[in-house]
Amino acid sequence: MKLPSFRLRIALLSAALAGSALVGFGAVSWFQIYNAKISRLDAEMFNQLMRLTRSPGRERSQRYADSLSHAFATNTKIPIALLVLDANGNTVYQSNSLPADKNVNRLLIERLELTPLPPFPKGEPPPKPPSTNPHQEQSPFIRPLPPPPPPQFVTVATATETWRIGAAKFPNVQVAIAVSLQAVNQEMASIRNIFIVSIPGTLLLLAVGAWVVSGSALRPIRQLTGVIQQVTVKGLDQRIPIGTTDVEFVELIQVFNQMLERLERSFTQASRFSADAAHELKTPLTILQGELERTLQQVDPGSQVQQRLSNLLDEVRRLSGIMRKLLLLSLADAGQMSLYLIEVDMSELLIEMLEDVELLAPDLAVQTDITDKLTVQGDRDLLIQVLQNLFSNAIKYNLANGWIQIHARKAETSVRVTIVNASKDIAVTDKERIFDRFHRGDPARTRKVEGIGLGLSLAREIARAHHGDLTLDSTSNGQTAFTLTLPIKLD
Repeated sequence: MKLPSFRLRIALLSAALAGSALVGFGAVSWFQIYNAKISRLDAEMFNQLMRLTRSPGRERSQRYADSLSHAFATNTKIPIALLVLDANGNTVYQSNSLPADKNVNRLLIERLELTPLPPFPKGEPPPKPPSTNPHQEQSPFIRPLPPPPPPQFVTVATATETWRIGAAKFPNVQVAIAVSLQAVNQEMASIRNIFIVSIPGTLLLLAVGAWVVSGSALRPIRQLTGVIQQVTVKGLDQRIPIGTTDVEFVELIQVFNQMLERLERSFTQASRFSADAAHELKTPLTILQGELERTLQQVDPGSQVQQRLSNLLDEVRRLSGIMRKLLLLSLADAGQMSLYLIEVDMSELLIEMLEDVELLAPDLAVQTDITDKLTVQGDRDLLIQVLQNLFSNAIKYNLANGWIQIHARKAETSVRVTIVNASKDIAVTDKERIFDRFHRGDPARTRKVEGIGLGLSLAREIARAHHGDLTLDSTSNGQTAFTLTLPIKLD
């Protein structure tokens, strides 16, 4: 399973971590701000409750209720409901700035019922409330009222509003206030909207920043990848400079450079061995071939000796061909394949080779589609070797009573020659290695076919030496196609 880009994963992971932190910070901040506002509201409600207990008269309650909206110091008028009861539970004052919300008064009464009276010392009766009659003489020894227990504030939602309710009880008065949380909720909604807009924008900036930073951090990896892509037999001298590399990548690059040095030495030694072996074997094989040819002329025609000498001569010629291929491949590896460039008519070459195909495989049906005057700049002998190899494979790997198709045409600045033949299907693993040296493919397919697996490899090297290429085409089942691409003019 192929994983997504490492750089993308770094950016997404950074954005995810930062996003989690920002969302957590935003949620905690929102709740802290909300609790701070509620706490401030509770403190103000507590102060107002204490003031009302000191002046419980109806007229004072009316004046006090009119000033409550301004007591909470907001830009908008806050809906407030006030309920004042005397010691006997009779209503002294009742107000509701939202008459449509009829549940508020019920909630205030319920809250007062749940609020306990202030405690008194054991054995002492609760103090009587001071007389409201101005003509009645007041006792000079009035025991002060004990402080009420701290009021409990609760948030209750009705069908139309959300209220913050608090209540306090004295022996002479009971007071309950309900303040609408509409203004607080609007402020918190504005803060929530700010978070909703700012957090995604911040995450986008963080993701872009992580993408840029990770790209800068992975620059040595991209540089290493670029050098690896350039590593061929001709590009083993590539090295990555360490001077401007981060410390974390220095060891990796050093190991890679050392590996390239070892590969360069190995390829150089292998190429030199192939060239030296080919040169060393060329002379004795030439002498052996000459001696066999001269001996053949001296023996009796049709004798067993002549047959054996003919077989030996065929094998020597085959060895000579292998040596020539190895020599050419070693020169190609070293980038020293010399080309004798002339103007070559590919149409003429193909027509000439078709005559050989008809002689070698008269049972095969041959179809041609060759454009006239397809000329390229190239080495005629090497190009003939490429075409001979392709035609030879088309014949050797063909089916009984099969067919061969030759297509040659001009495509802008190049000439394309495609040779298609009927054949058994090539395995996928063999398709990937078909141009490897000494690769013979499936034994069931190649058991009766001569060769050592150098022909296609050498043909592709010759094509690339001409700045062209040789490729295996994707075809339907039951056929094989190779395309030779050659530039019309070499740069």
